[in-house]
Amino acid sequence: MVSRVRVWLNRTYAENVFFTDQLRRNPSDRAVEIHATHGDADSPVLAAADTAELEPEGLSPAAYVEYALDQCQRRGIDVFVPRLQQAEIVAHRADFEAVGTALLAPPPEAVAVFHDKVIAYEAVQAIGVPVPPWWRVRTAEELVAAVEELEDAGHKACFKPASGAGGVGFRVITRAPFSLMHLNGFPSSYVQLDMVVEALQQAAEQGEQVDWLVMPRLEQPEVSVDCLTGPDNLLRMAIGRTKNGRRRGFTLHEQWLEPARRIAEGFGLHYLSNIQFRMFGDHPVLMDVNTRPAGGLHQLSLCGVNAPWAAVQLALGEDPGEIRPPFLGQDYTVVSGPRPLRAVSLPHQRVEENEPLLPAVPTPADSVEVAPAGAAQVLPL
Repeated sequence: MVSRVRVWLNRTYAENVFFTDQLRRNPSDRAVEIHATHGDADSPVLAAADTAELEPEGLSPAAYVEYALDQCQRRGIDVFVPRLQQAEIVAHRADFEAVGTALLAPPPEAVAVFHDKVIAYEAVQAIGVPVPPWWRVRTAEELVAAVEELEDAGHKACFKPASGAGGVGFRVITRAPFSLMHLNGFPSSYVQLDMVVEALQQAAEQGEQVDWLVMPRLEQPEVSVDCLTGPDNLLRMAIGRTKNGRRRGFTLHEQWLEPARRIAEGFGLHYLSNIQFRMFGDHPVLMDVNTRPAGGLHQLSLCGVNAPWAAVQLALGEDPGEIRPPFLGQDYTVVSGPRPLRAVSLPHQRVEENEPLLPAVPTPADSVEVAPAGAAQVLPL
């Protein structure tokens, strides 16, 4: 009898309820149990898990590793998919292996390269992958100089933190004075240059400093290439997800896949990674590299691909081989939808390890709340 697989997701995105769904519906018909931890008791990922715990707050990176090792040993975790404190965790891979847990994450060298976007851009340029022009700025004077150079070349300037995930901290610079026009409709990512300069000057007076990357605003389409790479540095899967406004789709065009392959294999981005491109003029350039599974990874199911399960197989030493989608799904859009939340602060805990594997019991209808907007479902267009 094939034993069950126990997978842990720590403090992850709401969209990863779909990651857990795919693991349970794996094509190998293997029993999978999900353990989840989070700082928010109402995370839909906690509700979707078989067992769950609230994570302690305020732990140092080293203390978090000790907490994670204890979770893995106590819960019998076979595969750990770390998001929070990923860099510190992968530096202790041998310690996790010693308690029987495989880390579904790249080696520390790869994580370090892509933690800092400046280091990342310099590294990928060195292997021939095009990147947009960029400036690292820490002061108001450096910001203004970068913005003026971009505007003189006919570009809109934007900035984002040199390290960070997702779109946190991303803003587009405008010189239009603040007016009632900016208070109509929904808040936007545009911010007035004079306000940013004033904020930077005030921060400098208080001894604070930013670390931003300034670059031209890149154009659509945006293409996120989901990659699965083995510990042998060979790519098993590369599928592009396109985004152009509301419309989403899929691509296997080499103008996106070839540079993603070069990055994933060249830097040893083992297991699941997500490599994002946008257009600079008529050419695709690298926008960002995520050393973790993308929140939208589950959308590949529209192409007949179960990427989470293939990654778990790889982590367990069961090579799934090359994965090519049997078809490319039709264009689609993403909408928010409800996910069950427990009426109590944490899901019911499984107490008998030898009981049959069952999916998490759904919350009664009167306890259903709408999950965060990121927890999205896909609908065809």
